[in-house]
Amino acid sequence: MVVLFSLEERIGSLGPTAVAVGNFDGLHLGHLRILKTLTQEATARNLNSLVITFSPHPEKILGQEAIHMIQTLDQRLESLRLNGVDTALVIPFNDNFFRLTAEEFVRDILVGRLQAKLIVVGSDFRFGRQRQGNLEYLTQAGAELGFEVVVVPPVIMDGLIVSSSLIRGLLEKGQVEMANRYLGRPYEIAGRVIRGESRGQSLGIPTANIKTKNEILPAGVFITETQVKGSFFPSVTNIGNRPTFEASDSSIETHLLNFQGDLYGLDIKIRFHQKIREEKKFSDPQELRLQVLQDIEKARQFWVKG
Repeated sequence: MVVLFSLEERIGSLGPTAVAVGNFDGLHLGHLRILKTLTQEATARNLNSLVITFSPHPEKILGQEAIHMIQTLDQRLESLRLNGVDTALVIPFNDNFFRLTAEEFVRDILVGRLQAKLIVVGSDFRFGRQRQGNLEYLTQAGAELGFEVVVVPPVIMDGLIVSSSLIRGLLEKGQVEMANRYLGRPYEIAGRVIRGESRGQSLGIPTANIKTKNEILPAGVFITETQVKGSFFPSVTNIGNRPTFEASDSSIETHLLNFQGDLYGLDIKIRFHQKIREEKKFSDPQELRLQVLQDIEKARQFWVKG
C-alpha cells in the first residue's frame, strides 16, 4: 500500500481512483463494509482504491470534548493495508482544509487532484465547511463531474449502529468484550517494554511494563495475548495505578504465560479478550500475589477452553 501525507505527493501517478473518505478510527465492522465495497468496485473498474483519512481527527480540533483515538495512525494505516487498499492519503486537518467548501473539496481534490471516478461513503457522510456537503449534493456533483457515488449502509448489531464513538465509550468503561464484538477483532495496543520497578519480579510473577502511544487504556485486569517477535503468548494485563503500592501514576503491566526471556526494549502488542476484575488495593503484597495467581489461572482456563 502506498501512503501519502499531502496532496502534492505523487498524486498524479495514481491514475483514476475509487475513493472512500473518513476517519476510519478503529476500522470497525462498519468501516470494513465500506472498504470491502471500495476494493471490490475498484478492482471491477480497474481503478486505484484510495482512502482519504485525517490526522489529527477533526474532533480534536473542532470538538467540545477531548476525543481519544481507538488506534494510532500507524495502526490505522496497517489496518487499511491488511484490507487491500492500494493507497492511503493522510490529510492534515488544519485551518486550510477546514475552510474548504463542499464544492472545493469535490472539484479541487476529489476530481481535480485524485481523478475520482467512484466515491464510496457511509450513509451519514457529511463534508466541507460546516459539514454543508451531504449525499444529495455529492450525487448531483457526480452527475455533473463524471463520477459515481456508492452509499454503504451502516452495520447494525444489538439494535445499535456500529460506530467509533460507540466503541470508544465501551473501551473507556473497560467493556472490551462488547467493543471487540463491534470491532470484529480484539482491541489492541502497541508499545515498547521499559524498565519498571520490578515489583512483579519481587512477587515471583515477572511483568513487562509498557510505554504506548495508544490513547484508550481500559482500566482493570484483563485476559490478553501478547505478541513478541511475531509470536503470541497468553497473558494477563493490568492497567491502573497499583494502589497496593500507593503509586500515583498509571501503568500497563503484562505477565506472559509460558514465556522465558528478557523483553526489555522490545516492541510488543497486547490484544484484549476479557476483563477479569477491577484493580483494587490489597492489604499487603502477599495478598496481591495470591490474587494475581488466581487471575493467571483464569487466563489459563480461558485459553484451554479456546
